Amino acid sequence: MIKIDSLFVTRLYRSSLSEFTEGPDAVELENSCLSIADDDQAGQAWCEENDYPGYTSYASLDDLAWRFPIFKDLVSVLDKHVAAFVKDLQFDLDDKKLKMDSMWINILPEGGSHTSHIHTHSVISGTTYITIPNGAGAIKFEDPRSAMLMAAPERKIDARNELRKFISIAPKAGEILLWESWLRHEVSLNKAEEERISVSFNYGWE
Repeated sequence: MIKIDSLFVTRLYRSSLSEFTEGPDAVELENSCLSIADDDQAGQAWCEENDYPGYTSYASLDDLAWRFPIFKDLVSVLDKHVAAFVKDLQFDLDDKKLKMDSMWINILPEGGSHTSHIHTHSVISGTTYITIPNGAGAIKFEDPRSAMLMAAPERKIDARNELRKFISIAPKAGEILLWESWLRHEVSLNKAEEERISVSFNYGWE
């Protein structure tokens, strides 16, 4: 008798932002992101100095919920999704809790992308998608075992998802994705003429 099990698993949470409760108005949220980007001179300077395409508030304004009421409302919605994901992951939080410790805006223009990275010093990371035009870049997740595959041959094109080295997800406006912060990911090239707008965040354990 042959028995083949999957020994370990990487979970990816995907849902509409309004699954549990109505979130902030999408148009107001988009306008807020654009307005903040226009006013954030420090963030614009950082993007220029670091050759970041488009705009991110990561290095200048990552405390949006403290500064702007609409983002505070967004956090209350995200908390519910993170709680559902934590339950699925079966974390033993030892009477502690996960709390958002950073949130930032990302605006990628046509031709913009975001290179492969992880979110250190966090437990759960995620993104909620505000404006996703047709042709906007997908988010691409990398198999965490990739560095240890060594001489392994490539997988077949039609290999099952759990066996692939990379998985690309094309998000929709109004969706949220959550993953464990150690999972390496990148944003593929934005082929749309319009800007791709999202809000990313980290949750830490305290």
